[in-house]
Amino acid sequence: MANLLLIESPGKSKKLSQILGAGWTVKASLGHVRELANDGEDSLGFDLLGDRVQCRYEPRGDRGKKILAELRQAVKQADVVYIATDPDREGETIGWHLQQELRLKNPRRVVYSEITPAAVKKAIAAPRSLDQALIDAGRARDCLDKLVGYKGSKHVVWKLNNGAKSMGRVQSATLHLLCQREQEILAFKPQDYWSVWVEYAEGFKAFYRRGVNPTKKAAQSPDDAADGKETPESDRVTSQAEADRLVAIAQSSHHQVVQIERKNTTQSPPPAFITSTLQQAAGAKLRLSPDATMKIAQSLYEAGHITYMRTDSVMLSEQFCAAVRQFLEKHDRANLPNRSTQHRSSQTAQEAHEAIRPTEVDRTPAQLNLSGEAAKLYDLIWNRAVASQCAPAQIAKTRVVTQSGEAHWEARGQILTFPGYTCYWNNLSSDLELPNLQQNQPLTLKQAGSEQKQTQPPPRYTEPKLVQLMERKGIGRPSTYAPTVKTLKDREYVEVIKAKLQPTALGMELDVFLAKALPDLIQPEFTAQMESALDQIAAGKQDWQHYLTNWHYTYFEPALNQAKLFIQTSFQSSHLPTFSSYSAEESSPPKKSPSAKSPTVKSSTKSSATAAKSSGKSAIAKSSKTSSKTSSKPKSSAIKSSTTPVTSKASSYTQRSASADISLRSPVSLADSLTDLPCPVCGALLERYVYTKEGQEKTMLRCTIAENRRGKCKEVAFFDSRGRFWSPKFGELSLEV
Repeated sequence: MANLLLIESPGKSKKLSQILGAGWTVKASLGHVRELANDGEDSLGFDLLGDRVQCRYEPRGDRGKKILAELRQAVKQADVVYIATDPDREGETIGWHLQQELRLKNPRRVVYSEITPAAVKKAIAAPRSLDQALIDAGRARDCLDKLVGYKGSKHVVWKLNNGAKSMGRVQSATLHLLCQREQEILAFKPQDYWSVWVEYAEGFKAFYRRGVNPTKKAAQSPDDAADGKETPESDRVTSQAEADRLVAIAQSSHHQVVQIERKNTTQSPPPAFITSTLQQAAGAKLRLSPDATMKIAQSLYEAGHITYMRTDSVMLSEQFCAAVRQFLEKHDRANLPNRSTQHRSSQTAQEAHEAIRPTEVDRTPAQLNLSGEAAKLYDLIWNRAVASQCAPAQIAKTRVVTQSGEAHWEARGQILTFPGYTCYWNNLSSDLELPNLQQNQPLTLKQAGSEQKQTQPPPRYTEPKLVQLMERKGIGRPSTYAPTVKTLKDREYVEVIKAKLQPTALGMELDVFLAKALPDLIQPEFTAQMESALDQIAAGKQDWQHYLTNWHYTYFEPALNQAKLFIQTSFQSSHLPTFSSYSAEESSPPKKSPSAKSPTVKSSTKSSATAAKSSGKSAIAKSSKTSSKTSSKPKSSAIKSSTTPVTSKASSYTQRSASADISLRSPVSLADSLTDLPCPVCGALLERYVYTKEGQEKTMLRCTIAENRRGKCKEVAFFDSRGRFWSPKFGELSLEV
């Protein structure tokens, strides 16, 4: 009897063939073999007919056709076909596509979360049918994403004509989170404050407090991008004079202990990794991007070392938990808890899945023949999974309050008295031991001082922190986190600067535009609602076609029509929103001066510019329907910030030959920045662009077409010098008086 096992990744084939043995053939689809066709209205590949969705699928390129041809031959030689695509909605949908395309009547669906002999043979022994509810959710996601992405991009984003290529249901909501943070940074105004401290000869340092009672720390925002590292400091003192007064009190007064608090606490172990927490830990400890993390995890899964790596459940199988207890009994008996910590998954987690764990706890990192990043990532996964089943850590905490005159000073210490799970996963701060002090004990002042500090803007997100925020906001699911971040970078909407994600000028401008044109679609809550609807479909509680058609007719189509009207009105009024909308201090749109005259070409640029002007018209001018040929020096909204200005590959105009040190400012509105002078290369109009150099605001002329600025017109840059515009390549321009 010939058995055929259809899987997704060819990397699993060798391992599965070894497990299954003779009589089995393993073939891989290499992921998706077919997709929605690019035909019909807006190339959607499906039609919305009343409350029904009529989809048209086609092989995914030449590779898809070739793979399907090979699989058809394999099916002909098989008596029984098993579908073992990945254990998630996407895998179930791929399995359905294989069934449809290969015309399989009764394929046996098998699901396993680890590639081990026990798990695979158990799955083969208990096959099921394809889950239609999961398939419906997968198809709904595909149609929904294409509906938003294709229609939104074609009818909204492309109208900007600034180089922005796309928008998306998850992509744009994620970009909005980054741009919101950037807006907070730009609007931030730093304030000076002082931290006042005393140091005692008894061997500890204490910080100023306004009273004896402990200071309540402000609750940290759940989407905060900070790294969690805290530097001890006093209650904030807002003036140098007050700081000097407190230091003087400390230096002239007697010091003594007025309060001592000691308590023993326990810290429970963290749960085993899910997709998002694995990406966060790999980013923090190994400096890996989410995309790189998932590629390495995929290789570990295919080799049979770990369980499936796309999961949002922290649950672990009873068998694995029992295996960890046996491991601890043998190797670390003191760390064996009477009862393991019970971890809870989020409400939207798919509880059928396990957390990410090693397939066998006895295969310690030292025993596996791994190298490089794979070895380091497996080490993280193994240690975190074992730690989750260990005893809690025990901590002795001490708080001491001293007094000098009217001033109070506080010192905090903690000692790890029993390491517990931290032997495998240490997420606690280092020990800080205070001396053994007594109530009312006099103290000897060694020195007192103050340190001037400045409030800092909220930090930008690292890639792992963004993934954490996406998870908390309900944007996307484990399989979409890494691809979404990668898309934002590929589209040049964001870039990585000093390991932080920073929106480019193009990304900021697109976000401002979408906030006006399609405001709901960029809100995390709105996207999270759509994810919840897909969860309902996956649970069999909602018809996917009815949901999609109803969502389109009652929301998306009217919203798209409203966006088109907004764009038409904006182009006619020449006030499309731009990055300047993010200015901390909004200014009114710049007005054209009727007396301003157009620039003319001097020297070597005259003949080429005239020829270019006659050979082509500006695409920007066409779309904005601007007929005016007057221009004036633009006014731009001032952005006051102590942080690095936004820079972008997509809008970079720094001329290497001129060694210009330029940082972007917010551009002026489209029509008001246009001149009537054509680009000497492509014929499009030149636009004025305001930038800062060495702290001074300056103006330059450049090509209006963003795509050309990154290509053939990248050297078109005329720099302002005392009313004249000069280019190292094209010569000089001047404004006629």
